[in-house]
Amino acid sequence: MGDNAHRADLLSEPAPSPRTGLDATTRRTQEGIKRLPGSSAASGDIMRLFVAIAPPSAVLDELDALVEPLRAKRLDLRWTNREAWHVTLAFLGQVDEAAAAKLLPRLERAARRHHQVRLAFAGAGAFPAATRANVLWSGLSGDRGALARLAESVAAGASRAGAPPPDKGRRFQPHLTLARCRMAADVTPLVAALEGYQGQPWTADRVHLVRSRLGATEHPRYTSLASWPLGTPPPLRTPPVTKTG
Repeated sequence: MGDNAHRADLLSEPAPSPRTGLDATTRRTQEGIKRLPGSSAASGDIMRLFVAIAPPSAVLDELDALVEPLRAKRLDLRWTNREAWHVTLAFLGQVDEAAAAKLLPRLERAARRHHQVRLAFAGAGAFPAATRANVLWSGLSGDRGALARLAESVAAGASRAGAPPPDKGRRFQPHLTLARCRMAADVTPLVAALEGYQGQPWTADRVHLVRSRLGATEHPRYTSLASWPLGTPPPLRTPPVTKTG
């Protein structure tokens, strides 16, 4: 079984297949978005959107097991929901329905231009710094250059669709958010406990346009509006054997 056989449930709806709940709603919701610029767009409905990749469940299970003992030691932090873990490529913020519909072909084009990316979770860090953190995160190793180029294409496509990322121009820092701090906190011991971590490798093979709904609970509810596969890398070419003598 490949490392993408079981992927994260990046939304609160039940998954009908063992692969991912994200793929389950893609076709139904994508068709709905295509109809929005007609009658619905005039309503001015606004959605909070981001574009992300969803790591395999086995990879997240491994990271979750590592983090679990740390949660009880820091009850002052708002630990993120394991079922919603993801890696954000671009946060788009508040987007109206017309711009959301225009996003679809732009993001599809961006995904088609990029190959699958080999990654692994590794180490940890904090924003803006470990001694006065607002966010604790796990970092990534692997082909970070390819991931950054994918994120750049996604951000460029969103800008052309009229939904420019509010943090456009900021250096892309791939990460998975583990916890948020209600007030700036010193998470130096947590970063130190996680800095030596090197997770199992996995392949990012799909990008998702995700809607985030903030509710009464601490955890937002995520729903995939559409997703697109990344291209398959070309096979490595074996150089011909040259006979001598």
